[in-house]
Amino acid sequence: MSAVLQQPREARLEPMTAERIPAVCAIEQAAFTHPWTQANFTDSLLAGYHCQCLVAPATDGQSAPPPSGVRALWSRAVGRAEEETLIGYFVAMKGVDEVHLLNITVAPAFHRQGWAPLMLEALAGWSRGQNAQWLWLEVRASNARALAVYERNGFRRVGMRKGYYPAHDGRREDAVVMSLRLHESTSAWGGLK
Repeated sequence: MSAVLQQPREARLEPMTAERIPAVCAIEQAAFTHPWTQANFTDSLLAGYHCQCLVAPATDGQSAPPPSGVRALWSRAVGRAEEETLIGYFVAMKGVDEVHLLNITVAPAFHRQGWAPLMLEALAGWSRGQNAQWLWLEVRASNARALAVYERNGFRRVGMRKGYYPAHDGRREDAVVMSLRLHESTSAWGGLK
């Protein structure tokens, strides 16, 4: 009998820290053909970008462990180590009246469980709290699944960046530019206004 990875019932957003970057990079490498590097995440932290990790308590041992690198021992503020599961993360950069989503990723083991819309809603709420009017992002033109998630969550296609992303064999791939007008948006999660 094989064990099945169960969806965590609870999760929380916590700041990305330097200690969490190795686990973040493991997910990044599992999820993308052209992943961000450890230096990209370190630079984002040093620049003061809004970097968050979605974490859940470790499973009760009844289900299979997540793929290698997804689980990590992280020191808690109270000084004890607690095993947690990293579900996903995002990195966003605040501008004058806008926020630019630079990276959002859900670990492949947790795809199609509603975690990406949850992180998008949290980011939109944070962005509104920063008095941002717009949330912007780019996504690979070939990433139909991500495009569908963004569109279901209120983002609109507003343009194209030719040759924006690296692709195989030295080629480049176009990026779809998308935006969400924050004061008009509603989401499947209740739409905090």
